[in-house]
Amino acid sequence: MTDWFVRNVVDTGRLRLFCFLVAFIGAFLFIRFSVRMIRAEVKWWPKNVTPGGLHIHHVVFGLVFMMIGGVGGLSVQSERSLWAALAALLFGIGAALVMDEFALVLHLEDVYWSERGRLSVDAVFLAVALTSLALIGIKPLGLDEAVAPEGTDPRTVAWILTGVALANLAFALIALAKGKVWTGLLGVFIPTLAVLGAVRLARPHSPWARARYPEGTRKLRVAQERETKFRVPQMRAKAAVQELLAGHFGSAPTKRDDAVPPDDDHTPRHPNSP
Repeated sequence: MTDWFVRNVVDTGRLRLFCFLVAFIGAFLFIRFSVRMIRAEVKWWPKNVTPGGLHIHHVVFGLVFMMIGGVGGLSVQSERSLWAALAALLFGIGAALVMDEFALVLHLEDVYWSERGRLSVDAVFLAVALTSLALIGIKPLGLDEAVAPEGTDPRTVAWILTGVALANLAFALIALAKGKVWTGLLGVFIPTLAVLGAVRLARPHSPWARARYPEGTRKLRVAQERETKFRVPQMRAKAAVQELLAGHFGSAPTKRDDAVPPDDDHTPRHPNSP
């Protein structure tokens, strides 16, 4: 196991990426466990950080960790040093705290436990998937699959690589326009997925469908039928996995980890008062 790690991670220059991914996953699981304990009002678990009545969201701590880890990592010259690994770990922890509140940052309101809060978990899953592909050595846009005959002029090789990258990027963008987010983004690393997403029918509410599938057309009808038949069960299964890891969405907690603090003057207000 040690030899495999040295050969496939350290010697390939992916030690920092490995440390980032481990820290990212660990920090996400910990912060989700923490907010669920706070939500359940477990007495022995630490509560929110609320100095002076101001609740500090964990995205704030994440930004600080990312700055320290990012700048620290840029300051380290050796990719295999202990300091480089520690900087990557700190950056991964910070990134996890930020991505866990991605939906809150996007909407600029507390949607953590609402249905819109599922977006944060989607973003975390996607980040883990893309980072894992990079860790195992898969290069984006099919550059690891582009092959030129031996002895080809370097300029020709550059044009081949550019053409492959642009073609794969185009397929990925079409897949995204068709509403296939996972297929499009993972297709950046796995071109076959991007091609499949680009040639298949678009989702009914995607930008591609709105522009190219007029109301009443067969394509729109088939897209809607597929959405009901296949997409809805998939979303239910994904929601079950999300709630297993991250807690139940869609209900208001009694004491949310990101609860709105009381007014500074602590003056009682009537429920209908502005």
